[in-house]
Amino acid sequence: MGCNCRKNNMNNDEPEFRKDEIKEANILSKKISMVQSFATALTSRGLKNERVNKPIKQLRVLSCFGNKDQNGQLPPCEYLKQSTTDGRFFCGGCGCGDKKGTWLNAEGDEYSKLDYPKLNCPLQMPGFTNYKPSSPEEAVSPI
Repeated sequence: MGCNCRKNNMNNDEPEFRKDEIKEANILSKKISMVQSFATALTSRGLKNERVNKPIKQLRVLSCFGNKDQNGQLPPCEYLKQSTTDGRFFCGGCGCGDKKGTWLNAEGDEYSKLDYPKLNCPLQMPGFTNYKPSSPEEAVSPI
């Protein structure tokens, strides 16, 4: 697996997400991990519906939705899926599925999945509790 740093494809102007694949563990281990992650997120919300601070939520939104719709360069996450409910989106990589409690976007003061103070991302993207910075080999030199 290469570093995705454009060294081999200098004509590609499209930024790319890190290509860490979701590792296929045995089913029981994966389910236990999902339950632990869900429990951590729920307890971080607490009894008072605590939310992550605004800058962190904005970073999570950028990690999931990208900014190409605002003439930016970041594409949406490869696991972003459109819900069967109009206008809603969910993560297709974490295994939570398409339910009201797992939608990544909400209207008004509704609580969305991205509001949880502690929340893991299957790709360990910026803004999430398990964020893993890119290695120097993956870095793209500034223009």
